[in-house]
Amino acid sequence: MIITPEQHDHAKKLIDFIDQSPSPWHAVRSIATRLEKAGYQELEESLPWHIVPGGNYFVIRGHSSLIAIKAGTEAPEDTGFRIIGAHTDSPTLRVKPKAAICSDQMLRLGVDIYGGPILATFTDRDLSFAGQISVRTAHGIKTSLVCFERPLVRLPNLAIHLNRKVNEDGLKLQRQSELPLILQSLEKNLPSSDQFLELLSQKANRSKEDILSFELNVYDTQKGSLWGPSEEFLADSQIDNLASCFSGMNAMLSSIESAHTSLCAFFDHEEIGSESYKGADGSFLSDTLERIHLGLTTKSDVHKIALAKSFLISADAAHAYHPNFSGSYDPQHSVRINEGPALKINPNQRYATDGQSEARFKEICREAQVPCQTYVHRSDLSCGSTIGPMTSARLGISTVDCGAPMWAMHSLRESAGVLDQLWLTQTMSTFLGMTKLP
Repeated sequence: MIITPEQHDHAKKLIDFIDQSPSPWHAVRSIATRLEKAGYQELEESLPWHIVPGGNYFVIRGHSSLIAIKAGTEAPEDTGFRIIGAHTDSPTLRVKPKAAICSDQMLRLGVDIYGGPILATFTDRDLSFAGQISVRTAHGIKTSLVCFERPLVRLPNLAIHLNRKVNEDGLKLQRQSELPLILQSLEKNLPSSDQFLELLSQKANRSKEDILSFELNVYDTQKGSLWGPSEEFLADSQIDNLASCFSGMNAMLSSIESAHTSLCAFFDHEEIGSESYKGADGSFLSDTLERIHLGLTTKSDVHKIALAKSFLISADAAHAYHPNFSGSYDPQHSVRINEGPALKINPNQRYATDGQSEARFKEICREAQVPCQTYVHRSDLSCGSTIGPMTSARLGISTVDCGAPMWAMHSLRESAGVLDQLWLTQTMSTFLGMTKLP
């Protein structure tokens, strides 16, 4: 397979973005940093907004959801909104508030399961923590990003001699008792329960007593990589769904001033249902659209007209055909790595795609000169969902669900195709740049 330098370069930049974003809080900071460098102005939800035609802005809610805005030169009721949606979170383990477990001369850390990770993939990996810490200061509460870059914890497997059927029955981990992560050995007669807090206090440069709360992802410290004879594949954590965030961000940064207003909405909490004040099923996007519209028009009672003329691309990873498990796919609707973005269709609206949005997306791909595939889940398997249906229903906006195909979704080490990443970005760029949608 021939991979161009441009395609390789794009994939390497994606890997760098993922590796710089080991938690949803870091992902939002990575995006915000790039937007600020490009001249985007940060807006505060707690302050009045001054939106001007042609202006570039972004707003953050809860430190882990972000909406980027490129205001159009014409009123939204005349042009509608162009919106790209994706999510910043990925399935993982989260450190419990009272994490230290001191027993058997070991200090372990209790964890909760966030979303639906493949738990077996967390075993025998070089794990560490990343997230945010809130501390008490003389000027009030301060929240800071933290990332322990070196391996600190591990979840060792039980030897096969003690688990003889592991290859036949699969690795099964009891969630309460078998998931705690080993941090360190304990010395006899020495206090130990606060040693984890000591690590946090050193990282935050505050005393243990000043630590008020923390939210910490468990993440794999191994960097992402390209693989295959032609380096046509990439492997990393959180490809679902930081790859979609990366494509949306780059499409926004490359877009030029236009009549219509464009947005990229990156939500936290998709993996746990999106029902939160900063999730896709919350008010973040609707609040933002309304405030943008109020800043760009002098007319009243036209916001619903703008929504009716709008279109949303909901981008989340798609299940790529795996030749070792061919029976897991609908043979008529399997999608392949490095053969283009996939439309995701489900008649029960687990995906928001309908006939009209399907046709429109195919035409956008044709305009972008990008191949397009169609994914439908097996009829006898339960189909997952994403932010598309809830966002479409909440706003009344026509929506298509799509995504780049990938293997091992929700593994700690996922894989995807190099070609598909640039193609998805080009599709989104075309969508934001078209003078008129099909």
